[in-house]
Amino acid sequence: MKTILNVKVDKEEKEKAKQIASEMGVPLSTIINAHLREFIRTRKFSISLEPRLKPKVEKELRNALKDYKNNKNIISFKSADEARKYFSKK
Repeated sequence: MKTILNVKVDKEEKEKAKQIASEMGVPLSTIINAHLREFIRTRKFSISLEPRLKPKVEKELRNALKDYKNNKNIISFKSADEARKYFSKK
Protein backbone atom coordinates (compact mmCIF):
# COMPACT_ATOMS: atom_id res chain seq x y z
CA MET A 1 0.00 0.00 0.00
CA LYS A 2 1.33 3.46 -0.90
CA THR A 3 1.02 6.56 1.27
CA ILE A 4 1.92 10.20 0.95
CA LEU A 5 4.74 11.69 2.99
CA ASN A 6 4.73 15.48 3.35
CA VAL A 7 8.14 16.93 4.08
CA LYS A 8 9.14 20.58 4.08
CA VAL A 9 12.35 21.16 2.18
CA ASP A 10 14.07 24.18 0.70
CA LYS A 11 12.59 24.81 -2.76
CA GLU A 12 16.00 25.29 -4.38
CA GLU A 13 17.33 22.03 -2.91
CA LYS A 14 14.27 20.15 -4.11
CA GLU A 15 14.72 21.49 -7.63
CA LYS A 16 18.43 20.61 -7.66
CA ALA A 17 17.69 17.10 -6.38
CA LYS A 18 14.90 16.68 -8.92
CA GLN A 19 17.26 17.76 -11.72
CA ILE A 20 19.99 15.32 -10.65
CA ALA A 21 17.46 12.48 -10.37
CA SER A 22 16.20 13.35 -13.84
CA GLU A 23 19.77 13.24 -15.19
CA MET A 24 20.02 9.76 -13.66
CA GLY A 25 16.76 8.80 -15.39
CA VAL A 26 14.70 8.24 -12.24
CA PRO A 27 12.02 10.25 -10.46
CA LEU A 28 12.97 11.95 -7.19
CA SER A 29 10.51 9.72 -5.33
CA THR A 30 12.62 6.68 -6.31
CA ILE A 31 15.70 8.27 -4.75
CA ILE A 32 13.81 9.13 -1.56
CA ASN A 33 12.27 5.63 -1.31
CA ALA A 34 15.67 4.01 -1.79
CA HIS A 35 17.12 6.12 1.01
CA LEU A 36 14.21 5.28 3.32
CA ARG A 37 14.65 1.54 2.65
CA GLU A 38 18.39 1.81 3.35
CA PHE A 39 17.72 3.72 6.57
CA ILE A 40 15.25 1.05 7.71
CA ARG A 41 17.60 -1.80 6.78
CA THR A 42 20.75 -0.39 8.40
CA ARG A 43 19.29 1.97 11.02
CA LYS A 44 21.98 4.42 9.87
CA PHE A 45 22.25 7.39 7.59
CA SER A 46 25.23 9.10 6.09
CA ILE A 47 25.82 12.42 4.47
CA SER A 48 28.36 12.85 1.74
CA LEU A 49 28.79 15.95 -0.34
CA GLU A 50 30.97 15.67 -3.38
CA PRO A 51 33.17 18.72 -3.40
CA ARG A 52 32.43 21.19 -6.16
CA LEU A 53 34.46 24.18 -7.16
CA LYS A 54 32.96 27.62 -7.50
CA PRO A 55 32.18 28.47 -11.14
CA LYS A 56 34.84 31.20 -11.14
CA VAL A 57 37.53 28.72 -10.02
CA GLU A 58 36.37 26.12 -12.58
CA LYS A 59 36.67 28.77 -15.32
CA GLU A 60 40.18 29.72 -14.20
CA LEU A 61 41.25 26.06 -14.16
CA ARG A 62 39.83 25.54 -17.67
CA ASN A 63 41.77 28.59 -18.85
CA ALA A 64 44.97 27.36 -17.18
CA LEU A 65 44.56 23.93 -18.79
CA LYS A 66 44.01 25.58 -22.17
CA ASP A 67 47.18 27.65 -21.67
CA TYR A 68 49.10 24.53 -20.65
CA LYS A 69 47.96 22.63 -23.74
CA ASN A 70 48.98 25.60 -25.92
CA ASN A 71 52.30 25.97 -24.06
CA LYS A 72 51.30 29.52 -23.10
CA ASN A 73 52.08 31.24 -19.79
CA ILE A 74 54.13 28.21 -18.73
CA ILE A 75 57.45 28.34 -16.90
CA SER A 76 59.34 25.15 -16.19
CA PHE A 77 62.46 24.63 -14.15
CA LYS A 78 65.01 21.83 -14.11
CA SER A 79 65.65 22.23 -10.39
CA ALA A 80 64.44 23.98 -7.28
CA ASP A 81 67.55 26.15 -7.33
CA GLU A 82 66.72 27.32 -10.83
CA ALA A 83 63.20 28.24 -9.68
CA ARG A 84 64.56 30.10 -6.60
CA LYS A 85 66.92 32.13 -8.80
CA TYR A 86 64.11 33.00 -11.20
CA PHE A 87 61.72 34.15 -8.47
CA SER A 88 64.36 36.00 -6.46
CA LYS A 89 64.90 38.26 -9.49
CA LYS A 90 61.23 39.25 -9.54
